[in-house]
Order: sequence, then C-alpha cells, then structure tokens
Amino acid sequence: MPSTTNAVVTGATAGIGEAIARNLAAAGMRVTLVARNDDRLARTAHRIRTEVPDADLRLERADLSLLSDVRSLAERLADPPPDAVVSNAAVMAAVADRTVDGHNPTLATNHLAPYILLRSLIKPIGDRPARFVIVGGSPGGLRGSPVDVDDVEANVRQGLGKVRSLQPVRGYARTKNMNAMFVYALAKRLEGTGITVNGAHPGIIRGTRLGAEQLRGVNRVFALTSQLLFSPGGPDVGADTPTWLVTSPDVDGVSGRFFVKRRAVSTARHTTDPARCDRLWDETARLVGEPAGIR
Repeated sequence: MPSTTNAVVTGATAGIGEAIARNLAAAGMRVTLVARNDDRLARTAHRIRTEVPDADLRLERADLSLLSDVRSLAERLADPPPDAVVSNAAVMAAVADRTVDGHNPTLATNHLAPYILLRSLIKPIGDRPARFVIVGGSPGGLRGSPVDVDDVEANVRQGLGKVRSLQPVRGYARTKNMNAMFVYALAKRLEGTGITVNGAHPGIIRGTRLGAEQLRGVNRVFALTSQLLFSPGGPDVGADTPTWLVTSPDVDGVSGRFFVKRRAVSTARHTTDPARCDRLWDETARLVGEPAGIR
C-alpha cells in the first residue's frame, strides 16, 4: 500500500502502537500518532525519528475515553482523510471508574471510541480506498467472555465474578470481543466501498501495560504482575500482523476477517452471529447518540 499515504495509529506512545507507527513510518507513510499525553507523544516521536530519521509524523492529543475528544479528533483527521487507521488504543480500568460522560473508561476507550472514530471517517474518505485495522484480543482466549448485546454498559459492570482482582480483566475481555464483532458489522456495512476492515490479535505481548496506571490496589498489582506470564517476543512481534494488514498487497480487497500471525482465523460463534453483531451495532449507536445507518 505505501507510496506516501496517510496512516493513523491510536495508542501510539508505547508498546505495540509505537512499534506499528515506527513500522509504517519506515515504510514511507505519513503517520499520525494519537495518544492522550503531549509529553509522551513528543518522546515517542523522538524515539521513532532516532530510528527512522526521515519519519513524517503528526501528533494528535486526544483522550479516547471522552466522546467529545473522539469526535474532535475525527474532525481533525478528516483533512486530509487517512488511507489507513489502526485502532490500537486500549485500557483496563477499575469497574467503578466513570468518565465525565458516565461510561467506564474500558468500554469507552476500547469500544465506543473506535466505533465513533471509524464511522466518522467514512464520509471524508468517500470513494477512495482505505484500510481500517482493529487490534483485538485472542480468539481462543475470549471464547468464554460473550458480550451482552442488549446492554452494552453492563459488560464492564455486571456478571464479572466474585474475585475483585479479576473483574477489570473480564470487563476488558468483553470489550475485546466487541472489537471482533465491530470488525464484522462495519465490514458488512462497507461492502461495495473502497474501505476494508479487518481485525488482528497481536499476541499477549510483554511491555503492554493495558492502562495499569489507572488501576488501584490489588487490581493494579494484578495487571502489572500478569506481565510475567506474557510472551517475551516484545512489541515488534505484536506489531507485525497489524503492520502487514496496512501495507501488504496480499490483503487488497480483503475485509471482514480476523488475523493471527498473518493468517485468517475464526473467532467464537457468539462474535460472528450476524444478528448479535447487528444488535451490538444498534445498541452502541443508541448509547453514543448516532444513527444506526451510516449511508
């Protein structure tokens, strides 16, 4: 795909997101880094330019847990519209936490933000070809975390089990299943356009903190110590498949698929059922005040 195209990477100031951004810059793309902290954005840009001296970078600060920030970001990204968007940002917040919009930050950042952002960019992109890549979770590991499609908010506050330290993890897992369902629902709605939508599981990668700094007490300890169980491959390994989905001619025209290690895989039935995906789409639209239709 590259030949000086515009790419956007959310959650770009650490781990997999930074590695994806660096890869795309090295491929000659103009890359917009999106994160919620100006200092981290500046430091990340410096690190990338150290390795890719001619990197063409744009920095955009936005807190993706805030719906107003997401909508403002979409307006800024629309000119010029992106040729590729990698939705990578994800957090794991405490169950009781709420944003100013009244949503749990895990739900808002991991599901509501990409739902609003990618929908908002469809019209500016128009008839041009573009690729949306959504970084999701392990298809096998998430089979036991089905989404309640009738109550989107309930997924991160109810039925999370009695072990308090695991409750944020289970809520996070449900939002990762939402990511897969969003891939299928959006791809269906974009059939016949030049925009493709695919998901990718990067692997359980050491160095990805999942917003552990937002957690407190035993929840924060659990999130940090769980890193000891993660793959030693590092962010570069995790960035490989998302980068490939943006840049490779092998996936020209491929849409509505989920990839692990560059191979299309099946996700759980409860994530692929068209009626469930449509229900999640409609309920999310209602929750964020958007029409169900996109065209």
